[in-house]
Amino acid sequence: MHITTDLGRLHVQVSGSGTPIVFWPSLLMDGSMWSAQQAHFADRYQVVLVDPPGHGRSEPLTELFTFDECAHCVTQIFDGIGAERAHFVGNSWGGMIGGTLAAHYPSRVISAVLMNCTGSPAPRRQKIEYGLLTRVSRVIGMRGPLVKSAVDAFVGPTTQRTRPEVVLRIEQAIRRFDVRSTGWAVTSVVPRRPNQLALFNQITVPVLVVAGAQDATFPVAETKAMADAIPGARFVVLAETAHLAGLENPDEVNALIDEFLGG
Repeated sequence: MHITTDLGRLHVQVSGSGTPIVFWPSLLMDGSMWSAQQAHFADRYQVVLVDPPGHGRSEPLTELFTFDECAHCVTQIFDGIGAERAHFVGNSWGGMIGGTLAAHYPSRVISAVLMNCTGSPAPRRQKIEYGLLTRVSRVIGMRGPLVKSAVDAFVGPTTQRTRPEVVLRIEQAIRRFDVRSTGWAVTSVVPRRPNQLALFNQITVPVLVVAGAQDATFPVAETKAMADAIPGARFVVLAETAHLAGLENPDEVNALIDEFLGG
């Protein structure tokens, strides 16, 4: 189904019944990133997999957006599925937006699981690297070295060595995306992202923050700084896991979410 939001018509896949859990993926990924979570939780929850703005089967982006607009967009997804409140699980971009959502709309969020993310603005090096990636990909498309650079930002040595099927899924996802549409999202989420640490200090809902020990995009110390800014947040580091924890290490992630929601 598609839901009309301030950031275009977004495609969501809804399965199961019960209390909703809304899953928002990383940049360059669509809702299928969470297929293992969908299979695990749909017998007890209403599972909602989001193709975020400009990605997958959602309407293409044509301009930049703010994190506040993204958070409001999530509330419109809640409205679209008829949910007053829901659990929210986000990875990277989704994790950052989950923090914004929890801070601004505490009455709509039961709990939040924020994975492989940050509350800090992009350092100069990251702004330069992602700015270059965006400009080059618009000229030549995502091919060869650009695909490898994106994959290397997402997976660590353990996944590269032992999970070839995960690497292949990521490569296929990256090759599918609309370069111009996702370019607006990359620019909004990476070089233009705000410092949210002070905002996150206002969060009052239960939060679990998850870092990957092999995450080269957001190292453990950076994700821990985000967790430290959220009152009462629980912080967990997953070994042998990089930037896409739910895809790389689904069994451990599912167990963590189960424990957190049960608690």
